[in-house]
Amino acid sequence: MRRLNKLKLLLSILITIVLCGCEHLVPHDTQSLLIPRFHRSEVVGLLAGFGTTFAALPDLISMLRRRSAAGMNPRMAAIMGVFQVLWVYYGLLILSRPVIVWNVVAIFINLLSVGAYSHFAKKERQLTR
Repeated sequence: MRRLNKLKLLLSILITIVLCGCEHLVPHDTQSLLIPRFHRSEVVGLLAGFGTTFAALPDLISMLRRRSAAGMNPRMAAIMGVFQVLWVYYGLLILSRPVIVWNVVAIFINLLSVGAYSHFAKKERQLTR
C-alpha cells in the first residue's frame, strides 16, 4: 500500500512540474482543433492510434474475467498513463486531433486497469488474512 501511495505522490509531482514549467506553450488557436475537415495524415493517425490505444485492453479484460490481479503490473499502467498525459499535451501543442483523442482514451483505459488492479489486489489481501 505504501508503494502505491509513494508512486501516486511521485506521479503527481512529475505531472505538476511538467505542467508548471510549460505555461507559455499553451496553444493559442484552439478553434483549429475543432475543424470538421480531416487531412489524410489525421486519418492515418486515427488508425495508428486505434491500434496502440487498445493494445492494453486485452489485459484489462482478462483481469476482469479472472477477477484477479495476478499477472498485472500497476507500475506499467501508471507509467504509461503519465506519458500519455504528456502525449495529450503534445497533441495540443501541435494541434493534432488523433494524438489528443487516442491518448485521452488510453489514459481512461489505464485508469480502469489501475483501478481494477487495486480493487482485486485489496480483495486478495483480505482473503489471505
